[in-house]
Amino acid sequence: MKKVKLLKVLPACLALVAMALFLIRPARYGESVLRGVSVWAVSVLPATFPFLFLSALFAASPLFARMADLVSRPAGTFFRVSGDGACTALLAMVSGYPVGARCIFDLHKDGLLGEEKFRLACLATTSGPMFLVGTVGSGMWGSPALGWLLLFCHLFGVWTVSFLLSRFAPPPKKSALFRLPPRKDLFDMLSSAVVSILYVGGSIALFTAFGQMLADAFPPTMSEVGSSVLRGLVEMTTGCAALAKCPSSLSLALSCFLVTFGGACVLCQEIGFLYKAGVKPLPFLAVKFLQGILAGGMCYALALFIYS
Repeated sequence: MKKVKLLKVLPACLALVAMALFLIRPARYGESVLRGVSVWAVSVLPATFPFLFLSALFAASPLFARMADLVSRPAGTFFRVSGDGACTALLAMVSGYPVGARCIFDLHKDGLLGEEKFRLACLATTSGPMFLVGTVGSGMWGSPALGWLLLFCHLFGVWTVSFLLSRFAPPPKKSALFRLPPRKDLFDMLSSAVVSILYVGGSIALFTAFGQMLADAFPPTMSEVGSSVLRGLVEMTTGCAALAKCPSSLSLALSCFLVTFGGACVLCQEIGFLYKAGVKPLPFLAVKFLQGILAGGMCYALALFIYS
């Protein structure tokens, strides 16, 4: 009972601490918020906003439904998810965070998910090519090729762990072909994209300040890489941007880990949807951490050839 009460009051206590720190050092943490907005405006907005609209347009097309049907059988074989789950994973891979988690919640509401929901949550919570190639690779590291390397290692970590998890699960029940979502006009799609990108921007700005607070709690002698990782564990975008200023195979691998793990900002968005769908947070966090370790390790091994 005491443990339950502690978990209920912990968020309020953390909020009070953050408020106090903002009052004590308003200039420093206000500047952190501004830095988060800058990262969002310069690196995330140009690459992600058009893609949010275009992915919604693509998802409503018969071509996307046909593609989802084509991947349903291999997804069932390799990952033990249904046709609906395969479509969710495909859409998440194309669109990035937190689209997969939201789709899982929608499928749960419609009663279309059974015991596969945890495996699907681990499989369909991925970043997208526009963020990794356009934002991190091109915008932060100045190299689309490094973005493609990050994407490969990111998917390798996610898919490998998801494949191993599926070996302990029975084959999914045969599901109907993917059904197109209700038709929306272009204005609705554009409005949804605008709201989503503003939500992302607000999250990045807020968690950037929280990440700076965490970094300030450690000794000032900490290395720039260590400080960047701490900030990235809270908000991955600013963490990746800071790591890109110290280019090395280790920094690239740590960026891959942060993107795959997600950081507190992304994880809070995802768990908000997944918990309502019946996915337990702690096992999900453990799997995401393992995926991040595997993706980062693969990235480090490949990056050694680049920075040798």
